[in-house]
Amino acid sequence: MERQLKKISRNGIAEALSKVQHYRYLNQSEEAESICRDILAVDAEHQVAMRLLGLCITDQFTGKPSDNYKEAEQCFEQLSSAYERLYYLGILYERRAKAQLRTGQLAQSLQASFEQAMECFEKAEKIRPQGNDDAVLRWNRCLRLLQSLPELTGEREDVGLEETDSPPVWK
Repeated sequence: MERQLKKISRNGIAEALSKVQHYRYLNQSEEAESICRDILAVDAEHQVAMRLLGLCITDQFTGKPSDNYKEAEQCFEQLSSAYERLYYLGILYERRAKAQLRTGQLAQSLQASFEQAMECFEKAEKIRPQGNDDAVLRWNRCLRLLQSLPELTGEREDVGLEETDSPPVWK
């Protein structure tokens, strides 16, 4: 007997979204991702679930080629708000670069991703909702990280990461 995934009810979407946030706060992004997929199976156009799925995927970036970069990009490109589409694509490029930074990749290979992120944030800033400075804050963080990257010597210096046994914590 072949088993199939069960569908959640449309009435359960709001509660499922709160569970996504809960699991993301607990750094259990795989669980949060699964719930997003359950929501999208019921409502394929659900904007919040689409955005959160993209974020759950980027939460799992390791800086390796196996990162699910394309699917996260597709999630963010499906957002109907031009501001959100640009802002979250910027988050995607920024998180990709940060994950690659943690693996020790050279500044030369990271610069393009940070610049892509900054370009998205700059475009989002121009169409942002009044009083929303999120794109400005992200743009500034990317610039600070770019400015702190070691010269192209191949040596990795401290660029704002605290090395521990747990996931990196940005200062």
